[in-house]
Amino acid sequence: MGMNKNTVLGWATLIMIIMGLSLIALGAFRYNETAGWGFAATGIGFLANAWVYSSLKGRL
Repeated sequence: MGMNKNTVLGWATLIMIIMGLSLIALGAFRYNETAGWGFAATGIGFLANAWVYSSLKGRL
């Protein structure tokens, strides 16, 4: 079974959600000084990209 565009976008969305949540968790629990803000901001960016990927499913 091959992967079509919607399957690829679904996997990309899942990977981006996992990475975004893990970066936010790193920023909140591991690096609670100035570096944590960068990790959390990057994690929020990953979640925003995952939201875009999720909304593109079925439209391409």
